[in-house]
Amino acid sequence: MSRRLGFATLLLASTAAFTARAADIRIACYSDGNECPATKTLAERFMQQNPTIKIVIDEMPYKAILESLPVQLAAGNGPDIARVTLYGPILKYLGDMRPNLKDAAGFEANFGPQLGWMHKSKDDKGIYGLPTQTTVSAPIVNKTLFDQAAEKMPAPGATWDEWVAALTKVAKATKTPNAFAIDRSGHRFAGPLISMGARFFDASGTPAVVDDGFKAMASRYVGWAKDGTADKDVWVAAGGGYRDAFEEFKNAKIVMYFSGSWQVKRLETQIGDAFEWQVVSEPCGPAGCSGMPGGAALVTFKDSKSPKESAQFLEWLGSDKIYAEYMAMTANLPASAGVQKMGVTYALTPSGNAAMKAFTANIAKISPVAYQLQGFPYSSSLLNPIADRLSQTMAGQLTLDQAYDRITADVKDAMAAIKP
Repeated sequence: MSRRLGFATLLLASTAAFTARAADIRIACYSDGNECPATKTLAERFMQQNPTIKIVIDEMPYKAILESLPVQLAAGNGPDIARVTLYGPILKYLGDMRPNLKDAAGFEANFGPQLGWMHKSKDDKGIYGLPTQTTVSAPIVNKTLFDQAAEKMPAPGATWDEWVAALTKVAKATKTPNAFAIDRSGHRFAGPLISMGARFFDASGTPAVVDDGFKAMASRYVGWAKDGTADKDVWVAAGGGYRDAFEEFKNAKIVMYFSGSWQVKRLETQIGDAFEWQVVSEPCGPAGCSGMPGGAALVTFKDSKSPKESAQFLEWLGSDKIYAEYMAMTANLPASAGVQKMGVTYALTPSGNAAMKAFTANIAKISPVAYQLQGFPYSSSLLNPIADRLSQTMAGQLTLDQAYDRITADVKDAMAAIKP
């Protein structure tokens, strides 16, 4: 009897242990600044409050997210949650959190505008993730170099040509290798393209990337790269894929860096007091002075083994108090309407706080075309060929006209291959 009782006790204990075992949530995460460490800090607090849930955060480069995540999901071994910016390549793998949210209506009210970027069709009402920020692309300038060159920065409303002329003077006076650089990213380059008149879509909404406005900016940037005004290596030496120019700016090898609001924490921590930097107004073209809107999101997947727990964590992270703390920790602009209203207190230097204010001011200048492009589910199919083909032109492998033809063909082929 004692052996039977002992076996029954052991079985009961094992069953209880199995019931209490933590549900694992694996998060694939990349950082622009400190987003992954901040997420981990808050996740640890969540796990203390929910001891049956275990969260593991795998930090990786942004390029790995872009290139490896779709492959992992296709093979059925993706994470439960991933931090992403482009939804098209993973759209069919996204899992709807709505059934597992306690207050789906409140979540939708707070994050609605960006939730639509994850929808698979116009009729899609799913909630597929938590937007972790609102972003805007804009120029960041090394003000110290302007001061050393005794040059004044162009005033708001100045054109791209006027900005490049001023940057060239500063670079020459201070012996800086290049006047400026734009991240090797079709998304980043889209803002200047749209300012110069690029429409990206025809009247029916069909992608039509190469037009006169597109050519006006593309020809300028390729020319600036070839004559050394812009840092060509950022685009040509990258070997394909995304490449930012932060290190060039950090090391004072360029006077202006066209990137975005997600860089503030990185600017604060890595540049420090090495030089004074400043976010300025968008350079203008005949169609406006636009950057690109955007924002990363922590998205969930339909093959997740822990869909309820994943939704629970993201709903907690998106609650006003926690989300405001998250924005302060990461120095990001909030995507939450509730937190936008209540405000965020950033623990930043005067330069950092001024940058957040300047980025926010640039949001008001974003063109409707930019919002249309950002909301297009397959925007990467339009944007990736831009960086690839213009890089080949800068390297002398294609003429501009050949690049325009290849971009048009690439977009046509990509759209034809997409299966809704």
